[in-house]
Amino acid sequence: MIATLYKHRFAIFFVIQLLTLFGSLVFPTAIFETIALPVLLQLNLIGGILLISKNKKLMWFIITLLVISILALGVSLFQRSTTENLSVRLAVYFVFYAVVTFQIIKQVWQSKTVDSTVIIGVMSGYISLGLIAFFLLMGVELHNPGSFSGVLLESNDFTLRADAIIYYSYITLMTIGYGEIIPVTPVAQKIAIFTGLMGQFYLVIITAIVVGKYIQHSDR
Repeated sequence: MIATLYKHRFAIFFVIQLLTLFGSLVFPTAIFETIALPVLLQLNLIGGILLISKNKKLMWFIITLLVISILALGVSLFQRSTTENLSVRLAVYFVFYAVVTFQIIKQVWQSKTVDSTVIIGVMSGYISLGLIAFFLLMGVELHNPGSFSGVLLESNDFTLRADAIIYYSYITLMTIGYGEIIPVTPVAQKIAIFTGLMGQFYLVIITAIVVGKYIQHSDR
């Protein structure tokens, strides 16, 4: 059972990520925020643990971190609409996704052949980079309110502001930059630059390696 799940680890994690990001388009907002999102966040953690399950020491480190966080924060760890213990929750998810993203990149890098599993892994890694950027940018805004300015941040509703920051994270990662949100403090600007660089490095280096392996595999 575990071996079968591990074989499809990238696909499982990728689907959960998509549901977490775009589930609000399917579910009514109230149901998504109170029921669907907490469940999806837990599934994200389970999917991430499955991804790193071959590295036992790392897996138990993450499990220990999550158990301590759940005991300390309770259900608030999985609720986005509350600001209780937000700094700690952001830190926990940042560490989790940083470890998982590194492992995704490592596994894709070390793959000898390129198949659908590896391609899904590449896409999943890119989505994870956007989430890492979100936790960083949200942390900056939390500790220094007003670090970002724009029409999407004029609301005082926490959920809407979080949606705006995650939108900005991916727009910056993809170097689109529509301009609805702009970083106005030095720290926010540096992290925005870092986010754009992460996206470009990933596309140029990781994608190029995967394409190169695919060409070699096709020739053989």
